Amino acid sequence: MKIFQTSALTSGLIAAALVSTLATGPAVAGTTAGAMKGDAEKGKEKAGQICQACHGLDGNGIPGQPVWPKLAGQHPEYIQKQLWNFKNNERWNAQMSPMAMPLTEEEIVNLAAYYSSLEQSGGTAEPELVELGEKIYRAGNPVTGVPACSGCHGPAGLGSNLAKFPRISGQFSEYTEQTLKLFREHERANDPNAMMRGVAARMTDTEMAAVAAYIEGLRQ
Repeated sequence: MKIFQTSALTSGLIAAALVSTLATGPAVAGTTAGAMKGDAEKGKEKAGQICQACHGLDGNGIPGQPVWPKLAGQHPEYIQKQLWNFKNNERWNAQMSPMAMPLTEEEIVNLAAYYSSLEQSGGTAEPELVELGEKIYRAGNPVTGVPACSGCHGPAGLGSNLAKFPRISGQFSEYTEQTLKLFREHERANDPNAMMRGVAARMTDTEMAAVAAYIEGLRQ
C-alpha cells in the first residue's frame, strides 16, 4: 500500500549528464502553434468530448487506471508536442493516435492551455522503493552511466516548459515505469536527441520501478 510521501528537494546532487542545449526551433514543428494563445475554456469543452474518459476532466486520471497519465499542471508546450507527435505518427499509441489525428491546431493549443491550468492531485510512494528511487533521481548510477533524473526534470520534478522537459512529479508510478520501458525498447522514440532512450537503456527493471515510485511521491 502506498503510504509514504516524499518532499520536494531543494538541493542535492544534480548531475549534468545528458543535459545539453536542445535545438529549440518552433514550439511545434511545421506549425505556428507556439505563437498561438490557447483558450482554456474551449479546451475544457473539447476535453469533455474526447479526453475525460481516460484522463479525467480534472486532468488527474481515472482511479484504478494508472496506465493513462495525469495531465493536470503539465507544461503546455509539452502537451502540444505530444499531441502533434501522435497526430503526425512520430509517437504511436493504439488509443491516443486516433484521438489526436483529427485535432486542429487550435484545438491542440486549447487543450494544452486547459490541462496546464489545472492543479495536479499529487501522489504517494511505495516506502520500500523510496531510498533507491531517491538515489537514482538525485545522483543517478555512476557505475552504469545512468544520469540523475533531476538534471533535466529538476529537484522537484517540475521539468521545463521552454526545454519541453515534462513535469513528472506526482505522476502515476505505473505510467512512469511503463514509459521508461517503452523508451528502453525503442517503442517510444519521440525524445529529442534520443535522450530518454539513452537513459532507459542503462536502467534495470528495479531501478525503473524505484525511481517511478519516488517520482509519484514528489511534491512541489
